[in-house]
Amino acid sequence: MTTGLLIVQILNGLQLGILLFLVAAGLTLVFGVMDFINLAHGVQYMLGAYLAVTFVGITGSFVLGLVLALASALVIGLALEFLVFRHLYARDHLDQVLATFGLILLLNQGVKMLWGAAPLSVPVPAFLSGNVALLDGILYPTYRFALIGAGLAVGALLWFVVEKTRTGMLLRAGASNAPMVSALGVDINKLFMIVFAFGTMLAAFAGVMAAPILSVEPGMGDNILILAFVVIVVGGIGSIRGAFVGALIVGLVDTLGRSFMNDLLRLFMSAPSARAAGAALSSMLIYLVMAIVLFVRPEGLLPSKGRA
Repeated sequence: MTTGLLIVQILNGLQLGILLFLVAAGLTLVFGVMDFINLAHGVQYMLGAYLAVTFVGITGSFVLGLVLALASALVIGLALEFLVFRHLYARDHLDQVLATFGLILLLNQGVKMLWGAAPLSVPVPAFLSGNVALLDGILYPTYRFALIGAGLAVGALLWFVVEKTRTGMLLRAGASNAPMVSALGVDINKLFMIVFAFGTMLAAFAGVMAAPILSVEPGMGDNILILAFVVIVVGGIGSIRGAFVGALIVGLVDTLGRSFMNDLLRLFMSAPSARAAGAALSSMLIYLVMAIVLFVRPEGLLPSKGRA
């Protein structure tokens, strides 16, 4: 293991963490404010990527395609909220899980009908197609730096909205005690639509930014949804700060574990045994982290104040 390789893998872990944060931030708000389990949240990530494929192809511009994809994803998300989700708010969690799981199957099949089952891709924008030289002459793609920077900028904007605006105050209050917010005269349906709008835009933005570096294919939101749930358990339900910290922890642990677990195990066992054990342990690391956090601090590392 060289210093250059370690830096590259840390950057890859930060990149994964940023994508997870963008998905998990909306998920934790929906879960924290509305007490609603939305298994279909990962579908917004997938739709963002597919809409990017379409609009970047039509316009020839990544920036314009990004704007159109986000606007379209927002309309689709609000339509789903109006047609499906709002009818589930008063139902128990089992009904929410079953309904949103069915929605996953429906939308995955819809994507196959519209775009086909073959993986698609979005070209890296020309102005971000270069590389940055790191230590030991290792090159790291400029676009991946841009992804990290864009995710941090969106995270800072989200922090400002949640912490410094009246809408953010209502969101934080709703995450702590939604019935009390409703009793004080706040239009809870409007608040729920705002929460869904936030969540939809964030997940779609993650999908658009991931499209140039990952395969765009049906079901691509399912795996990241599982990781996003791990993030909000580690960080704390309803907490944006917790989602950010949890996402970075999960991203770094997962990436570094998959990269260096074999080398670490070779210090204690033979190479064939290290490969076999390393493959198993590296895929379990984030769940071990989640189990440790649940044992030591069941409410998460940085839960919202009402849940601490």
